[in-house]
Amino acid sequence: MSNEKIRTHLIISGKVQGVGYRYYTAQQAKQLGITGWVKNLPDGRVEAIFEGNKQAITDMINWCHQGPPAAEVTEVTINHEKPQGCNQFEINR
Repeated sequence: MSNEKIRTHLIISGKVQGVGYRYYTAQQAKQLGITGWVKNLPDGRVEAIFEGNKQAITDMINWCHQGPPAAEVTEVTINHEKPQGCNQFEINR
């Protein structure tokens, strides 16, 4: 399997704010060796950018469909983008 880096841009909808979604996303991303960021949007959704190898990104996307225990994810919109060389994972405000 290729070790080529890919980048995905996600918008997660549902009950995803006030449930630790950003914190748990950061923990999961760090476990999988993924870089990028996650932040809350003013409309109640969560936005995230993930960069890493294809399998790690696939695992991360699958996790995002569930989220942390208190979350109720209703939709995950995924767009693929050109990697930009993120070097860590951050929680943005």
